[in-house]
Amino acid sequence: MNEHARGAVRVEQGPKRVRCYLAGRLVADTRRPFLVWEIPYYPAYYIPLADVVADLKPVEKVEHSPSRGTARLFDVRVDGAAAESAAKRYPDSPLEELRELVRFDWAAMDEWLEEDEPVYTHPRDPYKRVDILASSRQVRVEVDGVTVADSTRPHILFETGLPPRYYLPLPDVRTELLAPSATQS
Repeated sequence: MNEHARGAVRVEQGPKRVRCYLAGRLVADTRRPFLVWEIPYYPAYYIPLADVVADLKPVEKVEHSPSRGTARLFDVRVDGAAAESAAKRYPDSPLEELRELVRFDWAAMDEWLEEDEPVYTHPRDPYKRVDILASSRQVRVEVDGVTVADSTRPHILFETGLPPRYYLPLPDVRTELLAPSATQS
């Protein structure tokens, strides 16, 4: 099947931490977002239900997708703020990966973050760009039980097809433990 054909859906887990907010309040925070290409041009984020902190109140509406199945719609509520019909779930989807995920309407949320950087309009397509994002993830490097570096302010390099690489600020590295490697000919 042509992955770019209309109606074809591609699903894969992404490596970035993703958060979304409504009225300045956290709706979801995940380190295991799913990228779902509902259309061929760019993906949508689907968040594991376990990583949603907002209340999802079911509404009477449903939507049907030939490829994803029937979506149940939910109002999103966080601490006095609400977005009507702004979340959907496909609990009986023919695509098993979607069954425990939630898709939030992008425009209904006030802010989306990848790591600690705002994202506008839609998620970035990991196959069409290289990103270096500031993050607040804790990164610790140990060698034989000795902490060589410990940081909560890394920059993370995301490159197509490669695992993420972490770059740490020099003050967060115990440089006295580092030695240049011997050059081999």
